[in-house]
Order: sequence, then structure tokens, then C-alpha cells
Amino acid sequence: MRALAEVIPTPHTSRWRLASALTIGFLVILTGLFWPTFYSMVEIWERSETFTHGYLIFPISAWLIWGRRKQLAQMSPQSDWRGLALLALSGAAWLLAEAGSVNVVAQYAFIAMLIASVWAVLGLHVVRSIFFPLMFLFLAVPVGEFLIPPLMNFTADFTVAALQFTGIPVYREGTFFSIPSGDWSVVEGCSGLRYLIASITLGTLYAYLTYRSWKRRALFTLAAFIVPVFANGGRAYMIVMIAHLSNMELALGVDHYIYGWVFFGLVMLLLFWIGSFWREDEPEIVSSVPASALPDNANKPSLRLLPTAVAGLLIAALWPAYTLWLEQRALPPMPALSIKPTSPWQAIASFTDWTPHWIGADRQYRSSFAKAGQHVMLEVNYYATQRQDAELINSQNFMVRQKHPVWAQVGSSQKTVDIGGQSRQVHQALLKAQSGQRLLVWQWNVIDGQPSVNDLYAKLILATDRVSLARDDGASVLVAAPYEADQADAAKVLAGFVRDNEAAIVHGLGQVSGK
Repeated sequence: MRALAEVIPTPHTSRWRLASALTIGFLVILTGLFWPTFYSMVEIWERSETFTHGYLIFPISAWLIWGRRKQLAQMSPQSDWRGLALLALSGAAWLLAEAGSVNVVAQYAFIAMLIASVWAVLGLHVVRSIFFPLMFLFLAVPVGEFLIPPLMNFTADFTVAALQFTGIPVYREGTFFSIPSGDWSVVEGCSGLRYLIASITLGTLYAYLTYRSWKRRALFTLAAFIVPVFANGGRAYMIVMIAHLSNMELALGVDHYIYGWVFFGLVMLLLFWIGSFWREDEPEIVSSVPASALPDNANKPSLRLLPTAVAGLLIAALWPAYTLWLEQRALPPMPALSIKPTSPWQAIASFTDWTPHWIGADRQYRSSFAKAGQHVMLEVNYYATQRQDAELINSQNFMVRQKHPVWAQVGSSQKTVDIGGQSRQVHQALLKAQSGQRLLVWQWNVIDGQPSVNDLYAKLILATDRVSLARDDGASVLVAAPYEADQADAAKVLAGFVRDNEAAIVHGLGQVSGK
């Protein structure tokens, strides 16, 4: 009887033909409207091995939805205006993210718009039935690079602690450490982000296919997040020990990566094997809805589906159209950025070959100063308006790039410092050159004349200003001083320089911005 029920057409067949066509058409056109956002995801899948799995997310989601076709056939798709409301909210979020050049938020908003489109055309009951396959689409967004610094620090902490527990003496400075057999450093590739992203993706899919209880699914997904973090620490310790015990002959070349992936594969197999003890194989109970229980219009293609789809596309098209108009606005006139230091600080030739990596600034000022044997470098980057690759807050703005041939960043933190008797938040970094020179660096942003180190706040304010047609300009201020053993002396030099010259910096920014 069950097999016969599966092949008999349901009362909703004609309704699903129209709804399916409208939904697919809606999604295709929506992707075309937001093609730059979708393609920005594809570009990252292409160039980064960490996010190559993104190519599989959409096909897997479609396969999961297809696997629920019998359950969906028992339902009647009904357009839902609440889906249009979510579409509008997601579009507004995309607009703010695009205005602030926050690609990851724009990409999340795009995925949310796809889901909202399905809700608007097919209805909430259908969305509930395919909730996981739709949510799975969010894993296509290439996000997680913000985890690299904390993951690097954790890996260094774990490895050093394990080496010390083993009885091997370790000297550590930031993510660099030395043992008697050689020197090591935890770089981006050692952070374990690649393992973590792969584990979360596989673990989430495994949890959905293996369990029926959402509690078990959530617990296994949590385990898929935690286990690779500790496993990566064990992997790093294993590689260091292999090299140490082999007199630095093994685990230094290609085998360094082979050992890592083999170890990760074994850890994931172990995790899945343990998770299988709690699997739930009970089939989901699906009940057929008799035709007599359906609304009077359930057997007829709804006239509301097409207007809902058209209304949704019009709502979606508003946001890229407004963004295009914003991008066509001309830049405001800007004189050169000039800062005159306060006496007795005098401009001198540069005392260091290090240069910060801030890109796309409309105006830049860099100079070195000295007073009574104290040396300070000042760099100010001014952005007249926020746009792609020319924005105040950008992941490409950093102190030192990974694997720099000369300089390394051995420490970073957000610190409260005293400047002229007032507390101030700054981004602090410790830099070290191969020559032995060390620099203490402070950096902060200036938005609407106020200093700030909160990047999320800065992004939100600048994006809101841009969308509301206000001035969305801002500046990065960076000062650096050399130090030898005691950072406190360099901190006093930087505090004194900022106290003496902050008014000059503010005046220079006011001249270039016209405020």
C-alpha cells in the first residue's frame, strides 16, 4: 500500500509544476541581479583551498531537497508575504554590507535572499520541510579567516605546553618558538582553519543524515567544531616531535603536509565512528493529506504565485540599482594631506625600512620625527569615501604580511594606554626584523573626528553614512617607535608624541576633508 501511494500523483501535482518553475526562475534571476556578490564567492572558492568545498554546497543542498520529494509532494505550495518581508530585510542588509564593502555580510545576505525567495513563493510549510538543505547553503559563504590569529595562538600555546610537558625546553616569542633542535613558527597554514572548515561542513552533513533529533545534530556539530581545534594542536606537536627526533630531517617538506592531512583524516574517521553509536535510523513518518481536507483552491494553480514572484524580483532589484547609483557619485575635491609637527619634534630621515600595508588610501602621509634622541614614525591614511579596495577597514590593511622576508609580527593586542592623562584604546603590535630591530606600533581610526578601534562599529557607521548620502570618510593613524628590551620606554615615547601632535594630525585631516 505504501509503495502504491508513492507513485500515485498527489492532488498538488499541477500546483507544484507552476510553483517549481516560478521558484527556479526566481532564483536564477535573483542570482543574475546579485551576480557580483555570487561571483565574489566563486572567486574565493577558486583561489583558496580552504574554501574549495563551496563548489559542492549548492549541489548537495539540491540533492538533499530532492531526497525529500515524496514529503514535498504531499504539500500544497502557497505564496507567503512574510517571505517578501524577509527578502526586503535581507536586501537592506546587503545594501549596508555593499556600502561598507563587507563582502562576507553581503554574501550571507545574498544566501538569505535565496531562502526568502523560496519562502515567498512556496510558503512556510515547505521551508520547514527543507529547512536544513536551505540552511546548509550558508556554508557556501567563504568565512572564517578572522579565526586565523586566535587559532594560531591556540596552536602555539598547545604545542609549547605539550613540548614542555614532554621535557623539551622552549623559548617562545609570540607565535615563534625555539627548541634545542631548531626554530619553529606557527603561520597561517598551521592555524588549522582548513581542517576546521572541512570538519564543520562534513560534520554538519553527517549529523543531518545520521540523526533525527535536532539535539543530537547540534551536539555532533559542536563536536565537529571543537575536535579539529585540539586535533590541530596535536598535529603541530606531532610534526615538531617527528622533526626533533629525526634531527630535523623529517616533517619539514612535503611530508609536513602529508602527515597533517593523514592525521586529520584519522581524527575525522574516529569522530564519525564514535558518532555512529548514537545514530537514529527510524524513518520519518509521512502522512498523505486527503483531497477532501484541502482548501477549495488547492487543486488549481494559485493566481497569487506569479504576482508574488514578480513583486519579489522588484523588491530585490531596488538594492543593486541604488548601489549602482551610489558608485557613480564623484569623489569630493581633496588637497594634499600635510601634517606639521609640534616643536621640539623635528622631521628626520626614516629610521626603519618597515612600511605598513594600508591599501587604496585617497591621501597618505608618512614621515619620521625625533626629539631628544627619541624616534617616532607617523603614517596617516585618509579615505574620502568607502568603496571596494579603497576602504578604511579592510582585511588587506595590516602591519606585516605572512612570510615577509624581513619582518615578523610577534605580538598583537588591543590595549588601553594613557595619553596626556586620558585613557585611549589602540591596536598594539610588536614587530621584529631579521636585523634585530624591534618596533612598538599603535594604530587607531578617526571617524567623524573621534578615535576608534572598534572595526565593526566603524564599518556600520561608514556604511550608514554612505547609504544616507552623508560623508563617509575616515582615516587610519599609526605611530611606531623602536625598542630594545623594555616596551614601556617605547610606549612613553609614543604617548608623548601623540599628546604633542594630535592637534596637528586632526588639523591636517580637517584640511583634506574640508571639515
